[in-house]
Amino acid sequence: MKAKLFSNSLLLIITIIIINGCIPSKPPDEERILPPDRLIKKLEANRRQIKSFSGTGILNVKSPEMTAKANFEILIKKPDSIKVSIFGPFAIGAAQILVTPNSFKFYDELNNVMYQGVNREGIIERIFKIDVSFDDLIDAFTGSVNLTDKLKEEPNKFETEGDSYLLSYIPIKSNKVYIYKVNIDDLAITNYRIAKLPNEILFDSKYSNFSLFEEVAIPYLVNLKNKQSNQTVDIEYRNIKVNTSIQHLEIIVPQDVKIFEW
Repeated sequence: MKAKLFSNSLLLIITIIIINGCIPSKPPDEERILPPDRLIKKLEANRRQIKSFSGTGILNVKSPEMTAKANFEILIKKPDSIKVSIFGPFAIGAAQILVTPNSFKFYDELNNVMYQGVNREGIIERIFKIDVSFDDLIDAFTGSVNLTDKLKEEPNKFETEGDSYLLSYIPIKSNKVYIYKVNIDDLAITNYRIAKLPNEILFDSKYSNFSLFEEVAIPYLVNLKNKQSNQTVDIEYRNIKVNTSIQHLEIIVPQDVKIFEW
C-alpha cells in the first residue's frame, strides 16, 4: 500500500515537472519591457529619490542677449533652494546666485553688487537666460523630468525602438505634444521634447553620459534648447554627488556691498 502511494506521488510529481517544462517562458525582451503605467511610476520615483544634488563643471549659455562659458558649482536642496557659483579665470569668484520659489539673490562679486527681490515671472530667464519655472530649473540641472501629471494618464503613443521606450502625451484641449525617450535598461531619460502640433519644436532637452547614483541614472551632459526664444544651455559636469548633507544655503557678502532691489 505504501509502495503504491509512493509510486502514485512520484508519478504526480513527474507529471507536474513535465507540464511546467512544456509551458513556454517569456522571452527575455518581453520580461524587461515595462507597461507604461509602471514605467512612469518608476521614473517619477527615481526623480523623487534625489533629495539633494551638488556638482561642478562647465556652464555654457547662448541667447540673443549674450554668449558666456564658465566653470560653475551648483548646490540643490530640494524642494526649496538652488545656489550656483560662477568662477572666472584662475578659479576667481565671479558671481553667486541663490534662488528659492519666492526670492532670489544675485551677487556680482567682481563689482561687489547684490541684486535681490521676489522670484516673479521672468526673473529666472533674466538670470539664467532660459525661460523655465523654478521646479523645471531644478530638474534641468539634475537631468530629470517631472512626470507627476502623467501618473494617472495613459500615453497617446507608447512603443519601443531599439533599446529605448518612446512615449508621447497630448493633453485634452491642448495643441502641444510631450515626447519622452527613455533607456530600457537603466531608465535614463535621454530626450524630452515639447512640440506644437503638428510638428513645431518648442523645447528640446537631451541628456547623455550617464552614471548610476543610488540606482538612479544621472547625466553628466545636459543640453537644453528653448526654440521659441533661441536660448541654449549646455551643462558638462565633472563631479556629481547626490543625497549628501547640504546645510542652509546662503550668500555671504561684504559689509560694503551695494544692494539693489529688482
